[in-house]
Amino acid sequence: MFPPAPPSDEYFFINHFINPHQEDFIQQDLILTNINYSQGRSSNINDCEKKILHKEIERQRRRHMSKLNASLRSLLPLESIKGKRSVSDHIHEAEKYITHMKKNIQDLSVKRDKLIKNLPDSDHQVLDHGNTSSENSLVNCTVSVHRYCGGVGIVVGGDRREESFLLSRVLEVVVEEGLDVVRCVSHQTDEGIFHTIQSEVGDPTSVDLHGMQQKINHVIMSTGYNTE
Repeated sequence: MFPPAPPSDEYFFINHFINPHQEDFIQQDLILTNINYSQGRSSNINDCEKKILHKEIERQRRRHMSKLNASLRSLLPLESIKGKRSVSDHIHEAEKYITHMKKNIQDLSVKRDKLIKNLPDSDHQVLDHGNTSSENSLVNCTVSVHRYCGGVGIVVGGDRREESFLLSRVLEVVVEEGLDVVRCVSHQTDEGIFHTIQSEVGDPTSVDLHGMQQKINHVIMSTGYNTE
């Protein structure tokens, strides 16, 4: 039997520099490394979820903006947006159209006032009788008829309440002209209430816009003279 070999210098070196306390430190370092790895992995997962959520929010925002732009285009005359596809162009045309409508309303109000002044005294008495009730007044009533992509739009405005406006009679005129009413929206402003009617027709160019406007004006004026 050979006697056990004496410990080598390497053995003393390892025992000198690696002791039980240092082994604990090494294990702690391994644990901390695993924790940091887990936290880093969790952080990557959270970042991925945030990116997915951001993409979904952006997708919904663009879809909503697309619907709003389509609704805006449907309210504008066809000739004003012809050849214009960008959203900024549509918004610019909408601003111009609103300004045009306001001026049109003012011009119609001036014409109405001139017509009232030229009425015979008997007609003035009828108007005075009809204006005794604010609910039955047709002051500042205006009508605008225009074409848009796929149909005809009608804007009717007045300064009296919706329940006495008899909007159904205006809709009857639109239906009698062979148009299909697809939307009717009312907006209350400081100047009064405005009704926007959208209708569809196979060939919008075949519709007599001036004739339809005259019929609607006649219906509204007839309603104004009605004392019921």
